[in-house]
Amino acid sequence: MKRRYGCTFLIAALLLTGLTAWGIHKRIKAHADLEVSTKANARLTVAVTRPQPSPASNELVLPANVQAFLETPIYARTNGYLKKWYADIGTKVKAGALLAELETPEVDQQLHQTQAAEAQAAANLDIAQKTNDRWQALLKTHYVSQQEADQYAAQLHAREADLRAAKADVQRLRAMQSFKQVRAPFDGTVTARLVDVGALITDGTSQQLFRLAQAHLLRVYVHVPQSYSAGVHIGLDAELLIPEHPAGHFVGKVVHTAGAIDPASRTLYTEVQIPNPKGELLPGAFGRVRFTLQDTTPSMMIPATALLFRAQGTQVAIVGEQGKVRLQAIKLGRDLGPTLEVTEGLKTEDRVVSNPPDSISDGEMVEVTGGL
Repeated sequence: MKRRYGCTFLIAALLLTGLTAWGIHKRIKAHADLEVSTKANARLTVAVTRPQPSPASNELVLPANVQAFLETPIYARTNGYLKKWYADIGTKVKAGALLAELETPEVDQQLHQTQAAEAQAAANLDIAQKTNDRWQALLKTHYVSQQEADQYAAQLHAREADLRAAKADVQRLRAMQSFKQVRAPFDGTVTARLVDVGALITDGTSQQLFRLAQAHLLRVYVHVPQSYSAGVHIGLDAELLIPEHPAGHFVGKVVHTAGAIDPASRTLYTEVQIPNPKGELLPGAFGRVRFTLQDTTPSMMIPATALLFRAQGTQVAIVGEQGKVRLQAIKLGRDLGPTLEVTEGLKTEDRVVSNPPDSISDGEMVEVTGGL
């Protein structure tokens, strides 16, 4: 009997021990699973992207000012009144064509006065010449002294100088009188007429009479940002885009650049010339110029949101195969708005975090979404 009770007790003890061990093992496994799950849930979840090679060429469209190849205001060179005008706005004229005629009564009167002075100077020279001839003849017979003869010779030279001065004054006023005819300096189109018959005209730049433009060739001026200036050179093709001519195809070339970056705007002042043989384009219009720039240096494109600004410089977060983060220093190129050009520091196989938090650190483990 005692032996049977002992066996029963031993079996019960073994059963209790097994149950206890199984319970402990289950709790340890549950704790380990919880720890693994907690660590997994604690990992940062990030989206990644691959750097894309930049295109071989880029289009750059910039606002531009369209100007005529030649454009100048026309002013009067003399005082007077507008007698008649011969060209109005839109008139096409040739070089030397008469634009307007002035009445110049004051200049005409001054010319008459100087012509009279010229005649007086000529008469004085004539009498001085005759007097000098007589005294030179008397000097040869020793009836007069050399001093007296020299005085009359000097008077002759003075009268000669007076006549030259009078002639120069007449020529000056004749030139002023010729300015009563306002003529076109080059072939072009009158774009403005700012005076009418009877208007008082004054010499100088205070009063503009006409404005003349030559638009068979247009000058288009563009401010190219510094980041694109290396790709802009003389001879580069450019296309002018005008809102009023959406289907128009106006192609020209870069003919001049400033050769220096403007320190105020950090741009390169550039001139493009556009042929305009049919006169479709109007000077003064607003337009845009499209350049096709060749990318001479290989680079990568990444989202602008991928940047990290740290004390070590500009960086991006790259995720390794095991989900480990590595902070990589990069060198930036052009800023294209939503995307950035990276010239150094990235490869096409890198997995770059698209929008990393500021707290992300080197060596941190992350979970990647998106399948990359």
